[in-house]
Amino acid sequence: MAAINLIDKSFSLEQICESNYHKLIRLIPDLQSIKQNAIGYASGKPALHIEIIEKAPYTLTLLLSYCFGMKPESLLEPAVKIRVYMDARLVEVLRDHVRPDVSRAIQDPGQIHDIMDYKWSLNYFLEKWLNHCLQTDYQFSAEQEAIPEPG
Repeated sequence: MAAINLIDKSFSLEQICESNYHKLIRLIPDLQSIKQNAIGYASGKPALHIEIIEKAPYTLTLLLSYCFGMKPESLLEPAVKIRVYMDARLVEVLRDHVRPDVSRAIQDPGQIHDIMDYKWSLNYFLEKWLNHCLQTDYQFSAEQEAIPEPG
């Protein structure tokens, strides 16, 4: 089997990032309305938790994760940190709970193939996860922003 060259990998990464944007918007139609947190529910499945980390005019950075438990200290995995480029209609995974940001994982900027492979694997994971979430029919709404305070 022939290896994918860098140009193909770059194009493939762009296609995944574009596809992931559309999938994320389908999963969470009110994404831009979420102020801080939101929770998505699906019958018999763990809750999906969104935390808005940063909002800028054309970008949104968020953490998307399953929430395994009802308390705030519950396990949140895979804790995928995502940057949404609203103007370009792209989504880029920055890291997840086991893999650090690319700048920490690959410190030599000359390792372009390794950087591309790393980014591609992060975004490919998100693509598969979003497909699963869409098939599971998670429901989000901006009204679900409040997370219950510990009692």
